[in-house]
Amino acid sequence: MALEVALAMLHRDGRWLMQLRDEIPTTVAPGCWGLFGGHLDPGETPEQALRRELLEEISWQPTVVELVMLHHIHRRTAHVFLSELSVPLERLQLLEGQDMALVSPEDLLAGSIWSRRLGSHRPLADGLLEVMQHVLTEQT
Repeated sequence: MALEVALAMLHRDGRWLMQLRDEIPTTVAPGCWGLFGGHLDPGETPEQALRRELLEEISWQPTVVELVMLHHIHRRTAHVFLSELSVPLERLQLLEGQDMALVSPEDLLAGSIWSRRLGSHRPLADGLLEVMQHVLTEQT
């Protein structure tokens, strides 16, 4: 059975909000940059899961979200939602993950992102580049 997740592509001033995942071996893509979001609990819709996960991870959620794609990789289906990040990065509380950043499309497409907290580049999570390329192409 495929795992279902809901992921948020949050944009502000032409940049995208990314989460540097924790270095826990049992998590998906440890130490890699990914989108905020997570698994669907039993009985949850993808949008309900997304809103719950955003509150748990950054203590914020958007007013309106739009489902922009379904992405399948490694027995996982991601419901990818697009929304504006209507607050400055400083207003978010990072409650899960090692770092977060607003990243330019050029930096995303390069395949790795600089972490200020760690002082090093870290790779993108598996499949993220494909998702970003798809959505960035649709946005232009």
